[in-house]
Amino acid sequence: MLIDAGLECLKRGGILEFTIDNICAVSGASRGLVTHHFGSKDGLLAAVYATMYDRTLAGLEPVGGLRAVVKALVSREMLGHEGLNAWAALWGEVANNDALRAEHRRHYASYRASLASAIADHATASGKVVDAGQLAVTLISLIDGLWLERCIDPDAMSEAGAEQACLTLLEAFLGPLPS
Repeated sequence: MLIDAGLECLKRGGILEFTIDNICAVSGASRGLVTHHFGSKDGLLAAVYATMYDRTLAGLEPVGGLRAVVKALVSREMLGHEGLNAWAALWGEVANNDALRAEHRRHYASYRASLASAIADHATASGKVVDAGQLAVTLISLIDGLWLERCIDPDAMSEAGAEQACLTLLEAFLGPLPS
């Protein structure tokens, strides 16, 4: 309940809205519950970050192949304005918050490994030799840039355009990706 309220505050107004008073107002919880469950506002912020990453990674099961993974990463759910506001606020805090930086490192490693695995699976199946880890980092960098651009100017890149940009990158190294 507190994590969802914290996420709602981030979506509404970024890090400035992520206050204990706002979170308690949204959740209906008392201030003491934040301290009891998370130790501090920073602890709650790290839990919100972990939850957002967990939700992102849950959508990356490579069951439908690499094209499906790309589609999930640039879907309306991921590129929606409110979600992007929350990510931008969290990313802005990573440099200044040790607990958040630790969460970022842990979750980014899982994210990178998940994408590298999907890339390696496709490369093996198609007989291509690639550095799957490096290609995963490059893809993540492209996606992060697309997410930020969508946050700054939602009309600058469509969902289809973002998907095509990612596919163009991957297909340059892996060849055509099956539909």
